[in-house]
Amino acid sequence: MAGVIFQRDQTVRFGHCDPAGIVFYPRYFEMLNELVEDWFAQGLGIPFTQLITERRIGMPTAQLDTRFKRVSRQGDVLHQRLRLTRLGGSSLTLAVAFDGDDGTRVEFDQVLVCTSLDTHKPQVLPDDVRAAIVRAQETNP
Repeated sequence: MAGVIFQRDQTVRFGHCDPAGIVFYPRYFEMLNELVEDWFAQGLGIPFTQLITERRIGMPTAQLDTRFKRVSRQGDVLHQRLRLTRLGGSSLTLAVAFDGDDGTRVEFDQVLVCTSLDTHKPQVLPDDVRAAIVRAQETNP
């Protein structure tokens, strides 16, 4: 996946799995949210807690397209990769893949919208957030 700007590994845990022994699909969405939070904190240097509690800025998901490709089981390691595909005035689009040793397990196309947590309306991405995203993309073309 060219242009990856953040990646990490996630071990599938017992609590991620359903009685069939595979990842219960809503758990993938929780993993996705954790990945985005870690990207902001570790990749951009702007923790979600700072955005939400101090600055009253939200980054909710406005659109999420998901493709489930293969099952994941307890103990599998998912190589999670995040790539920016579009940076707009108040939104950004991410392409995310969780890969196992046998190929892609799940893919997401996610649109995040910057909002005011006071009005719950879209707002322009703050300059520091935009600059951090641009830097991350330039570092990993």
